[in-house]
Amino acid sequence: MYGIMDRLARLFAVLGGAVLSAVIILTCLSIIGRLANSILHGDVLQGVMPGFANALLATGVGPINGDFELVEAGMAFAIFAFLPLCQLNGTHASVDIFTSRLPLRVYRFLRAFIEIVFAGVLIVIAWQLGQGTLGKQATGQTTFLLEFPLWWPYALSLPGAACAALVSIYVAALRLVEVATGGGVLPPETEAGH
Repeated sequence: MYGIMDRLARLFAVLGGAVLSAVIILTCLSIIGRLANSILHGDVLQGVMPGFANALLATGVGPINGDFELVEAGMAFAIFAFLPLCQLNGTHASVDIFTSRLPLRVYRFLRAFIEIVFAGVLIVIAWQLGQGTLGKQATGQTTFLLEFPLWWPYALSLPGAACAALVSIYVAALRLVEVATGGGVLPPETEAGH
């Protein structure tokens, strides 16, 4: 079962990475376009080579229209896509000044409790995201510049949120098994402790 959850979580992480890479490229192109537009409208090029500057401006050199709307949607998807792998590997950032000194049995109990709470929170988030998707679809709201339906980013983020909830239930169940048996069931954590 762990292998299935791992493959599913990694699939979402790869998709999230691809979307995040696209968002980075989009942002860079938009910044370059905005800078080029400013330079082409500047006094130097307009004074020295106005024909060349205006010809380039006529091609549409400038920021990408609606870039921030696309970045918002892409970042929402990427965040939810990375959650399942973070949950499965226990790589959420944590501060363990006190917990690192607890006896192993107490630490396992605390860890199981935290995973159960985390699972509950991720279930509520996935549920509310689903309800938000339906609500935005019913209202017909669109984004300001690109005018794409506002429910699309919600719907695109929903599979990642549902996968994170599923993985969190699995991890919470295994943490309970660890408490009951006194042994480690999940692979060692690579937690980002601070």
